[in-house]
Amino acid sequence: MPETKGDLTMAVKDIAEAVAVFDRVKVVELVEAEIAAKTEIDEILNAGLIDAMDIVGKRFSSGELFVPEMLMAAKAMKAGLEVLKPHLSAGAVAAKGTVVIGTVKGDLHDIGKNLVALMMEGAGLEVVDLGVDIDAEKFVKAAVEHNAGVVALSALLTTTMPTMEIIVAAIKEAGIAVKTIVGGAPVTEAFADQIGADGFSTDAPGAVELTRKLLST
Repeated sequence: MPETKGDLTMAVKDIAEAVAVFDRVKVVELVEAEIAAKTEIDEILNAGLIDAMDIVGKRFSSGELFVPEMLMAAKAMKAGLEVLKPHLSAGAVAAKGTVVIGTVKGDLHDIGKNLVALMMEGAGLEVVDLGVDIDAEKFVKAAVEHNAGVVALSALLTTTMPTMEIIVAAIKEAGIAVKTIVGGAPVTEAFADQIGADGFSTDAPGAVELTRKLLST
């Protein structure tokens, strides 16, 4: 007997549960099984992977999960996304928006940046991760090349925070239609406002929510 729509939905929810318990192997197995069962690809993506990261993000924000667990969940989600990507219709992920992300020039820290990037991928965004020690020219070039809607800047050192201002100014001077968001341990909302950034977040889930908001305006 063929599965009903409700059965399919429940099966897809199993993917979300596997992500929530950081089981990468199970996530891959379940995604492959749903693809074989002809489940709608968008349903696997949205109800299976993206919803899972929304749940994990809320748990992190409430203090139930910590950064290491968030990274494990994000890696489990990414493993499923890699299986799914070849089956996505052209532009299916990019349609939700493209984000260029990187740690600014002079700063080699990447744990926070990596977590934000993984969370954004989990939210169905196309992420261009430039890495660490990135100057203004590279951010502007990447934003133009990838038609980005948002550029996300990370800094963990107070000495590299002024570089954020330089990059935000360079993006504005380039005249490209892209929003800028900033984050990192020493970064504050007041600083974000001071340098003319379009947004600021204290954590990865907040960065995802902010990016979604900026991309929809």
